[in-house]
Amino acid sequence: MYPAIACHPARGCRRRYGSPVPAALTILPIEGLPEIESGDDIAAQVAERLDLIDGDIVVITSKVVSKAESAAIELGTVEPSAFATEWGTRWEKDPRVVEVVLRQSRRIVRQIGPVLITETHHGFVCANSGVDQSSSGAHERVLVLPADPDDSARRARARFGDLGFDVGVVITDTFGRPWREGQTDIAIGIAGINPLYSYIGQHDPHGHEFLVQEICIADELAAAAELVKGNTSRVPVAVIRGFAWDVDDTASMAPVIRNSSRDLFR
Repeated sequence: MYPAIACHPARGCRRRYGSPVPAALTILPIEGLPEIESGDDIAAQVAERLDLIDGDIVVITSKVVSKAESAAIELGTVEPSAFATEWGTRWEKDPRVVEVVLRQSRRIVRQIGPVLITETHHGFVCANSGVDQSSSGAHERVLVLPADPDDSARRARARFGDLGFDVGVVITDTFGRPWREGQTDIAIGIAGINPLYSYIGQHDPHGHEFLVQEICIADELAAAAELVKGNTSRVPVAVIRGFAWDVDDTASMAPVIRNSSRDLFR
């Protein structure tokens, strides 16, 4: 497949993969990956299991990125604070895990009963700062989010490039959502793809101009990939094929994180 060229007045020309309106998308699970350990080359392991093509989007669960980057904490090394001990004891939670949650947070957003909603150092608002005990690789171990998910995604994209593939990368985690039950995967890191697509200034078929419509492409890709990954299937990586995107190596998740001055619900 030969990429078309898309030009932007400020950014110049960039490669575009796929047609502007794809007839269909294909979502491919990467099966057979081993248990990821510190220092593992995830990109190489993915490339060994699927014939990637330029323009694919590789969607990677943050847990395996955390494992590869040694973003794991052994609970035996954690000394809980008085607050973590009191709160954990009150709500039957491990005070050491509570302490890790607090250390990974910039501030507590809501604290209602056993629910601890925090803002992470990255700016994500989520339950328990994204700290996770499930699939951590050991009983007394927790995983924390990658220190810089955008940088993790860029390094993965560069590694795929070394292997001969020009692909986009999205790193995901599972978040809850205000006013809705159930969780969904969202993007926490991105490389090569602008995370937002704006309709502002465009017109619908009836001539109405879009004034505020902006789609978070990154989150939609993350949620779509989750349909073939799942939490118990041992498939932490999926590839989306056929989606149209412009290569943008300045992309990051920064424009997705709403500034607190514009957030009506914090």
